[in-house]
Amino acid sequence: MKDKIMTKVRLTEYSHGGGCGCKISPAILAQILAGLPQAGLFPDLLVGLESSDDAAVYRLNDTQAIIATTDFFMPIVDDAYDFGRIAATNALSDIYAMGGQPIFALAVVGMPIDKLPIETIQQILAGGAAVCQAAGIPIAGGHSIDSPEPIYGLVAIGIVHPNQVKRNDKAQAGDVLILGKPLGVGVLSAALKKGMLTTEGYEQMIAVTTQLNRTGTVLANMAGVHAMTDVTGFALLGHLLEICRGSQLQAHIEFDKIPCIDTALQLAKEGYATGAATRNWDSFADSITLAPNIADWQRKLLCDPQTSGGLLVSCAPESVDAVLAAFHADGFSYAAVIGEMSLGRAQISVR
Repeated sequence: MKDKIMTKVRLTEYSHGGGCGCKISPAILAQILAGLPQAGLFPDLLVGLESSDDAAVYRLNDTQAIIATTDFFMPIVDDAYDFGRIAATNALSDIYAMGGQPIFALAVVGMPIDKLPIETIQQILAGGAAVCQAAGIPIAGGHSIDSPEPIYGLVAIGIVHPNQVKRNDKAQAGDVLILGKPLGVGVLSAALKKGMLTTEGYEQMIAVTTQLNRTGTVLANMAGVHAMTDVTGFALLGHLLEICRGSQLQAHIEFDKIPCIDTALQLAKEGYATGAATRNWDSFADSITLAPNIADWQRKLLCDPQTSGGLLVSCAPESVDAVLAAFHADGFSYAAVIGEMSLGRAQISVR
C-alpha cells in the first residue's frame, strides 16, 4: 500500500486499545450494571439507566431539561491533535443524539506524564478545544490525573425542551431507519495499528470521526423522528438492538444499503477487523439473524466499533425526505435509509 501514516510520538503504542473499541463489551457491562438501583424516586429524571440511552436528561421546568454525559477513551490515532478532536467530537455526539444543544464541556484528562512530552499533551487538549469552539461552546474546566495510559474525553452538558428529547426506546412499527455516517472506523484503526493505513484512508477516517453530529438538534424539532441514538463502540448491530429492546420491536436492515467508508470496505474484505468486533458479536449474536449470503467480513463490519460514529434515526415514512435533507444540509453525504422497524421480538435480521 502507499504512503503509511508516520508521526514522532505514536500515541497508540501507549495504550492496549483505542477509541470506542476500549468500551467494556455489552454482555459484561450488562452484568456490571445489573445490581444498580433504578432512579424511580426522581420523577424529573426523564432519561436514566433504564434504556441504555446516550445521556441522562433531567427536567428543570416545563421548557428546559439538562442533558449530561461523559465519554473518554485511549488513542485511536497517533497524532495528538487529531486524537483530541476525535475524542471531543465523540463526547458531544451524545448530546446531539438526545436532540439537544451542547452548552459547555469539562475536560477529562489522564496522561502518563513520565512518558509523553508536555507538548504532545498540549496538542491533545488543543484538538478538543478546537472541536468545542466549532460547536460554539467553552471547555469550562475539568480534571486530570497521572495515568499509565493516555486518556482524553469530555463531560458534556446540553439543553433540550422536555417534549423534544429523542430517546432510543420510542421507535414505532413501520418506522424507517436512517444512518448518518458510514461504517468502518474500527477497520481503519486496525489497519493503522498495523502500519497499513494509507494517507487517503487516514484522511477518510479523520473526516468521519471529527464531523459533529449537530443534525440531531435539528431532528429534535421533527415530530416524525421517534427514536435516535449514535452508533459508537457497540457497533451498528449493538446500538440498533438497544432500540429494538427498548421499543419492543424488531429491525430489518439491508447490508447493501448501509454506507461504508470506501477504504474500510476494501480493508474489511481483506480481513482487517478489531478484537472488539468479536466481543460485540459474542454479546448479541443470539438476537441477530443473518441471511445466508452475508459473508463473515460483512458480519464483522456490522459489529465494527465506531468511534464518533453517526446518528441512527427511526422515523415515520413520511419524514424520511426531511430527515435526509437535514443530514445532507449539514454535509452528511453518506446518510442513507438502511432498513425498517416492525412488530415482533426484539431482534435484528440482516439481508
